[in-house]
Amino acid sequence: MTGIDDSTIDTIDDEPGTTRHTYPASAMTGDYLRAAAGLVPSALLLATVPVSSVAAFVLGSFAAIFAVFGIRTLVRHSTRIETTETELRAIGPRRRAILWTELDRMRLAYYSTRKDRHAGWMQLELGAGSVRVRLDSRIEGFEQVVRRAVIAASARGVELNEATAANLEALGVKIPDGRVPESGERS
Repeated sequence: MTGIDDSTIDTIDDEPGTTRHTYPASAMTGDYLRAAAGLVPSALLLATVPVSSVAAFVLGSFAAIFAVFGIRTLVRHSTRIETTETELRAIGPRRRAILWTELDRMRLAYYSTRKDRHAGWMQLELGAGSVRVRLDSRIEGFEQVVRRAVIAASARGVELNEATAANLEALGVKIPDGRVPESGERS
């Protein structure tokens, strides 16, 4: 295998070559707190203060948005990503699997939280047909998953857009075939 030192990857005893990646609680705490900070006040106001129908609609909408955000955070936190030599599996409330031999798209995006672009997170999106798996850089072993995905994308000849190539470079991940997309090329 090119680019991966298998001795540095944590493996599961019962299936050699499998890596397991989860979102640590410490990485998810902020999202849980944001969901609660929006849901609790909105729901409390709706439950305790008589409001007009317009205000009830607005507060109800806020409560719904933050409830959905909280549920999505819970789903992400309870999902485990496993990679093997043949596939990537998302195991949790929404089970999905992508065979590396069927990978047809890969995108690595960086989302900055500051104007100077020194703080933010990366999001990896992989797809095969109608199946899509997204994970962000807060997951343990994110770089290992990215390295495996790059190897599979390269083997399959998946075109990577300029932003993905630049983000791979920033992460220190080399594209095995060395192909960098030309300006204006898209995947």
